[in-house]
Amino acid sequence: MKISLNWLKQFVEITESAQELDHLLTGTGLEVESIERHEAILGGLQGFVVGEVLTCERFMVKEKQLSLTTVDVGGETPSQIVCGAANVEAGQKVIVATVGTTLYDHAKGVEIFKITSKKTYGHLSEGMICAEDEIGIGTSHAGIMVLDTDLPNGTPAAQYFNLEADLLIEIGLTPNRADAASHWGVARDVKAKTGRAITLPSVEAFKVDNNNFPIELIVEDATACPRFCGVTVDGVTVKESPEWLRKSLETIGLRSINNIVDITNYICHGLGQPMHAYDWNAISGQKVIVKTLPAGTKFTTLDEVERTLGETDLMVCNGEEPMGIAGIFGGTKSGIKPETTRVYLEVAYFDPASVRKTAQRHGLKTDASFRFERGTDPNAKLYALKYAALLIQELAGGVIASEVSDFYPNPIADFSIPVLYKNVNRLIGKTLDKALVKSILESLDITVQNEDENGFTAIVPPYRVDVTREADVIEEVLRIYGFENVELSENLGTEFLSGFPQKDREQLQLRISQVLAANGFNEIITNSLTKPAYSALIKADLPNDDVEILNKLSEDLGVMRQSMVFSGLEVLAHNINRRQKDLKMFDFGKTYHKINDKYVEKRHLALYVTGNTENETWQLKSQKVAFHTLASAVNKVLGSLGFKNLDTKPLEGTATFEYGLSYVLNKKEVAKVGLVKPNVAKKAEVKQHVFFADFDWDYLFKQYNDKATFVELPKFPEVRRDLSLVIDKTVTFDQIQKLARNYEKNLLRQINVFDVYQGENLGADKKSYSVSFILQDYEQTLTDKVIDKTMEKLMAAFEKEIGAVIRK
Repeated sequence: MKISLNWLKQFVEITESAQELDHLLTGTGLEVESIERHEAILGGLQGFVVGEVLTCERFMVKEKQLSLTTVDVGGETPSQIVCGAANVEAGQKVIVATVGTTLYDHAKGVEIFKITSKKTYGHLSEGMICAEDEIGIGTSHAGIMVLDTDLPNGTPAAQYFNLEADLLIEIGLTPNRADAASHWGVARDVKAKTGRAITLPSVEAFKVDNNNFPIELIVEDATACPRFCGVTVDGVTVKESPEWLRKSLETIGLRSINNIVDITNYICHGLGQPMHAYDWNAISGQKVIVKTLPAGTKFTTLDEVERTLGETDLMVCNGEEPMGIAGIFGGTKSGIKPETTRVYLEVAYFDPASVRKTAQRHGLKTDASFRFERGTDPNAKLYALKYAALLIQELAGGVIASEVSDFYPNPIADFSIPVLYKNVNRLIGKTLDKALVKSILESLDITVQNEDENGFTAIVPPYRVDVTREADVIEEVLRIYGFENVELSENLGTEFLSGFPQKDREQLQLRISQVLAANGFNEIITNSLTKPAYSALIKADLPNDDVEILNKLSEDLGVMRQSMVFSGLEVLAHNINRRQKDLKMFDFGKTYHKINDKYVEKRHLALYVTGNTENETWQLKSQKVAFHTLASAVNKVLGSLGFKNLDTKPLEGTATFEYGLSYVLNKKEVAKVGLVKPNVAKKAEVKQHVFFADFDWDYLFKQYNDKATFVELPKFPEVRRDLSLVIDKTVTFDQIQKLARNYEKNLLRQINVFDVYQGENLGADKKSYSVSFILQDYEQTLTDKVIDKTMEKLMAAFEKEIGAVIRK
């Protein structure tokens, strides 16, 4: 939001420097992002001074008459200047551009040249006597400007023309501070911080001259439009705005249009009250009706764009057709035109939610909608209307030609908020004097009632839409008292209003992302919208119904995904088609399900690997990714979460996986990993093998314990023993591992298969596992006797339970 310092000074006295004002406003919560000097004339007339022509001698150059002058510009000696103007004479007061002054093309806004001391037509020239266009205060180049002034020679030209430089203050207005979206609003904070009084323009001169041109006001939707004020001004002349009004608007970046429209913009940015002016003769039936129109109604706004209205769009209409989108944008037919002589002024309060919804639907962001969406002052409407009418009479002439219409059936009440002094001191972190608290609140137009030793009731005006709770009132006290005035105690502490989660989902997700990235995976973010044909292909794996999109962009994006597999396959296909075939990717995402007419979201972690494990080199041949390539990554993820030795079972009869494993925790499936079926991969146009893992991230997070237990490192050595087991092909390593841990729970630390053999020598239904066992006692060094006894117990278990033949 842009604020003009000169404009702000009309509301409240400002004595601070730019730096001090920056600190003052930022301290109140109105963060100053920048302060820039704004010149009314390009260059600010720097280097231009009032001078007096002392002598003037004519001379000719190629039939062109010039003048050699001496000019007193306030220095120790006069300056000699060659001048080509015919009207220059001795004794004149003139404007002189001294040496070093920059001249501009004011029409184009660009620099032309700098004045230097040089020879001109054989004579030394030390400046330039200026015409209107060379200064930038007019367009005439007929001759030099001759002044009628008693100002001393050398007086800056800016002082002669009464050009006061302005400061443009850029404020990063937060959405909650709708009350400060104007010069008046910023002045209120200056008043609260400094104690200086605010001066508002008087409207005592407002009076109704006649009731010749009334407008009947009908508000059909009092919820969306709680207040609407209007009045007619007759006999106006639409013309260019006076210089002071143009400069005020131009300083904050607004283009001057005409005196009537400029006044409405001046009220909007000055008082924070958006308003609109209608050509009275364009109001058919002399009725203003505030209502909604049927969906599909066409309406052309001032930017000449035809828009299709929705059934909830609140419109300001006449007796026959709409004239404007309420609180957002006017229409082309009812706007102010050069020939307009009668104006109907509107100032209203529109429901913020209604305006926000309509503005979003049409993609419109205007100065009016910016304020209405956040909340304007419902009780300042009549004042703004009267002030605007008086300005129109002053700048455009005319008389008040109707009674003031003021639809306000249910006045918006002040907020009544109980406040306890102990909470004021608790949240601020410092005990404040009760009189100081009361003084600060009253400086903010917040009345203190029902005060006693324990607290009071704060009566907050409705324009402070952000102050609705006790904590908000306390924040108001703190921001005016000053955050910098709250000392830090020796023992730092704080109070907070809400608890913090014991486990941080985002931090855990980041940690697992780092684990996967360290293992060569790249993160992807995929679209939750997908093709209905995908879910139809793996319907057997999806017990729930699809969540269908009602306003779908296309049939290919018609449902929300129930599985993460196809989203990743589409990313793989995109990369493979660009000759990037060796891929390892992961994706944190959601799936969406319709269960008994209720909608459910579930979080997942999905892993995808395809192609080769690494690039081929002279040292190492490339190898295709295999099941264990991805299974290893799955185990690392589960291990990082603190889940080890989970139960597993083969994946059977699934529509997604050709084969794979399911990981079970507390009898619940928490992860699946396996080879994607070729027909599933082909559906996403992937023709190479893809291994896919899917984690139930919600359940894993729920079971995750972020508390770590540390134990002392073992002091005694570990021992390795190997066994070669000939077993049936149906026996899995998982069975061997579980059996070993059941029979030896104290000393067995690790189990690993380091070789697998199948061949005719063993038989068609047999295989051989070479298994290593790591044994360790934390209390003492293992003896051969204990080791042999342990291994004998394991071998007996393998022979008995799974029919293993042990090669000794």
